[in-house]
Amino acid sequence: MKQSKSGQILTQWGLSLWFGAVCAAALCGWGAITGTVEPTGETDIPNDAFAVQAPADSDTAEVMMLKMVCLTFDDGPSPNTQPILEILADRDVPATFFVTSQEANQEYLPQLSSIVEAGHQVALHSATHKYATIYQSSEAFWLDIKALRQAISPYVPVENIHWLRFPGGSTNTVSHKYGGNGIMKQLIREAEEKGYQWIDWNVSAEDAGGGHPDADQILKNIQEDAEGRDLCVVLLHDTARTDATVEALPAVIHWFRGQGYHFCTVEEMYEARDGG
Repeated sequence: MKQSKSGQILTQWGLSLWFGAVCAAALCGWGAITGTVEPTGETDIPNDAFAVQAPADSDTAEVMMLKMVCLTFDDGPSPNTQPILEILADRDVPATFFVTSQEANQEYLPQLSSIVEAGHQVALHSATHKYATIYQSSEAFWLDIKALRQAISPYVPVENIHWLRFPGGSTNTVSHKYGGNGIMKQLIREAEEKGYQWIDWNVSAEDAGGGHPDADQILKNIQEDAEGRDLCVVLLHDTARTDATVEALPAVIHWFRGQGYHFCTVEEMYEARDGG
């Protein structure tokens, strides 16, 4: 299911991202498929947030003029984590991994240490990734996050992890049939109250959908969504079923570099936006 061209980033930052003097467009969210567990409904939200320009004499102005891209990998770790890490290392590219602790992940959880040691960001996604479970109530969602933090704590310093991505995205609608129409707004509010920062995406590889795209199609999907954007948060997946993502990754990195993008983690992007 292809993400709409109108789909853009939605974050905690007052529902906006601060991205330099050249970024005047508003930044809003769009739900999409983020995992292989269940599909999610897609819903526009009002375009009511505006990018803020950096002052011309700001210390961050030069940084903010850069075209920036965050490669984000959902649903790992998996058998493909190590190949992904090798490709990123060979090309000196940082990334952000939104991890889970499903049954399929258990064997690969020790690889989280390698992710951190390589300088990448580990962030939270879900323990179970089962919408019917995590979205039945606010309590159920935060119990799932607690379970995830416990599962990954032997491998990463969980006290330093404050970023998360909601399964299905912050505007998914499938959650409504389990927790009601207001469940996502409630979870967003509670996440912010608990000190979490959260982010969706505005570029999707569509690599975990039913179409099983090959490497060429994954690259094409990314190029189409990235067209005209100075800030790209790219949704990719790190699962046993996404071998094509690994195959496409070198070409994806090469293409973004050729377009003049600077690679960064989600946290680095936030720090640049916030002036460090």
